[in-house]
Amino acid sequence: MVSKRRKINWRRLLSSIQFKVALVFTLTLLVTLEVIGAFFVKQLERQSINQLRTQLTLKPYVTDSLTEQLSNGDQTNADSKIHTILNSINNPTINEVMVIDAQGVIRGTSQVDRQDLVGRKDTDQNIRAALSASKYNRHPIEERDGVRYQLVIRPLINTVNGESRVVGVVAVRASLETIYRNLDNISLIFLSASVLAVALGIMMAIIIARSLSNPLREINRRTIRIAQGDYGGDLEIRSNDEIGQLAENVNDLANQIERTTNSIDFERRRLDSVLEYMTDGVLATDRRGNIEVINTTAAKLLNIEDANQAIGKSILSILKIETAYNLRDLVVGRSELDLDFSNDQQARHLQAYFSLIQRASGFVSGMVIVLHDVTEQYQLDVERRQFVSNVSHELRTPLTSVKSYVDALQEGAIDDPALAHSFLTVLQDETSRMIHMINDLLELSRMDSGTSRVENETVNIAELFNYVLNRFDMIIANDDGQSQGKHYTIRREIPDVEIWVELDPSRFIQVIDNIMNNAIKYSPDGGVISAKLNDQQDEVVLSISDQGLGIPAKDVQHVFDRFFRVDKARSRKQGGTGLGLAISKEIIEQFGGRIWLESTEGQGTTFFIALPYEPLDLDEDEWDE
Repeated sequence: MVSKRRKINWRRLLSSIQFKVALVFTLTLLVTLEVIGAFFVKQLERQSINQLRTQLTLKPYVTDSLTEQLSNGDQTNADSKIHTILNSINNPTINEVMVIDAQGVIRGTSQVDRQDLVGRKDTDQNIRAALSASKYNRHPIEERDGVRYQLVIRPLINTVNGESRVVGVVAVRASLETIYRNLDNISLIFLSASVLAVALGIMMAIIIARSLSNPLREINRRTIRIAQGDYGGDLEIRSNDEIGQLAENVNDLANQIERTTNSIDFERRRLDSVLEYMTDGVLATDRRGNIEVINTTAAKLLNIEDANQAIGKSILSILKIETAYNLRDLVVGRSELDLDFSNDQQARHLQAYFSLIQRASGFVSGMVIVLHDVTEQYQLDVERRQFVSNVSHELRTPLTSVKSYVDALQEGAIDDPALAHSFLTVLQDETSRMIHMINDLLELSRMDSGTSRVENETVNIAELFNYVLNRFDMIIANDDGQSQGKHYTIRREIPDVEIWVELDPSRFIQVIDNIMNNAIKYSPDGGVISAKLNDQQDEVVLSISDQGLGIPAKDVQHVFDRFFRVDKARSRKQGGTGLGLAISKEIIEQFGGRIWLESTEGQGTTFFIALPYEPLDLDEDEWDE
C-alpha cells in the first residue's frame, strides 16, 4: 500500500499564529542570549585587558633608572646600562619593553631579535604624542605579524630644580592572544549553550504555541461554520483564561445569531409571502437607486419575464423614466408618478408611489416603490368621458332637429297641413330614434350592473337559426324581394342536425336580427347574405356574411365598442346608434359564448358567433325494458 505524503502548505504554515508565536518566542530567546552573551564576553574581555594592563606596570626603580640613563649625556654608557636594566625585568607577561628618548630614537628593547631597532627613529604616533606632551592613547592595541598586542606607553619625566621635562618614553608590549583564545573558548561554550537553549526554547515555544493556537483554531472553525449558517456544536471550554472566555463568548454569540437568524428568516418568509400575494407591485432599492427587492406582481406589471433579472438594475431604467427624471428628483420632490406601459397587445397604466427608507439620523438608505394597476380605472374614465361625449352628441342631433321643426311649426308651418304632417313625421322618427337609443342604453346599464334578466332554456340552435332567417325571407317575399330599396337574397348552409344549446331565445333572436339588419344595410344591391352553421363538437359556430364594403383593418377591433360606427354619417342617416353590436356582444357573453368578425375592405364582412354546448350521448339500450 502506497502512502501518500501530505503536502505542506508553507504559506499557510508561515502565516499561522502557531508559527508566529514560536518564531517570536525563539527570536526573543535568541536575541536575549545574544545580547547577554555579547555583554558577558565584552565585559570579560575588558576585565582581562585591564588586568593585563595592571601586570604591565614597571617597578618605580626601573622607570627611575631609565629616566636617569636618558638624562645622562654619555649615550654609549647609557645605552649599555639601559640594555642591562631591560634584561633585569623579570615579568613573564611582558613580551617587550622598549625605551625611546626625547628625540624619538629607540635606545633599547628587551627582545633579543629586535636589537637592530636600537638607534632608529620610532614612528608610532602615540609615542610621538607622548614625547611632545600631547594627548595620546596610553593603552593602544596594535597588531604585528598577525598577533595582537597590548601596548602601555608611559613618558619618562626628569625633574630638575622643580622643572619637569620629558626625557623619553617607555613602551611595554604584551601579547593578547592568550586572552582572545580564552575568550573564543568561552564564546564557543556560550554558543553551544545558546544553541541548546534555543532548541529547548523552540520546543517550549511550539508547545506553548499549540496550547494557544489549537483553541483558537477550533474557535476559527466554529466561526466559519457560524458564517456558513451552522450554529450547532458548542466549543469545549478547557480553561478559564482569556481564550476560554473567548470560546464561551463565541458559543453565546452562535446561540444569539441562531435566534436572530431564525427570527429574521421567519420575518423574511412572511414578508416574501405578503409581497408575493400582493395585488400591487412592490420594489425596494438601495441608496443608489438599484433594485434589491421586487415581487412577482411588479415584474408582471413591468413586463419583466424573470424578477431576478431586475435585481441590481436602476429603478429609473426599470420604470423607463431615465430621460425625464433623475434619482434626486424621486428622493426630493416626487411621491407618485403616472406610468404608461401600454403596447400593441395591451393597455397598461400604472400609478407609482414612492416612499423613502430613512434612518433616525435622516440618512436615506433606499426607497420603496408601490405600483398600482390603474388600467381599468383609466379605461373606465376614458370610456366614461367617451360615453358622455357620445350620448351628448347622439342626443343633441335629434334634439336639435326636433327643436328646429317645433320652432318651424310654431312660426306658422302648422297652418300648412301637408307641411305640418311632414314635420310631425320627422319629429316622430327622431323621437323614436331617441327612445330606441335610450332603451339600448338602459339595456346596457342593466347588463353592466348584472340586473338584466336572462331566461335560458335548451333549444335546438339550428332550428332557432332557421326560424330567424325565415322571418327575413318573409320580409323579402312580402316586399317583392325588395327591402330598404335593395334587392338581396339569403343563402343558407345549415345542416339538418339537432344541437341543443342553453340560451335565452328572445335575446338570441335580438342578436341575429341586429347582425342581419347590418348585413342588409351595408350589402350592395343584388348582394347575397350567407348564413352558415358549423358543429365543432364542444361548440357550435354560426356565421353571417355580406358582400358589402367591408370594415377597415384599423376599425375592426373597435366594432363592438359602444357608439362606434365605421361610417358615422351613413349610419346616422340609416338610423344607427352604434349600440347594437355592443349589446349583441354582452348577450353572447352572457350565454358563455364568443362573438367576433373578419372583414376585408371592399369584399365584405363575416360575423361569427360561437356558443358552447354539451353533446348528448344517448344510449338506446338504456331505454330498453
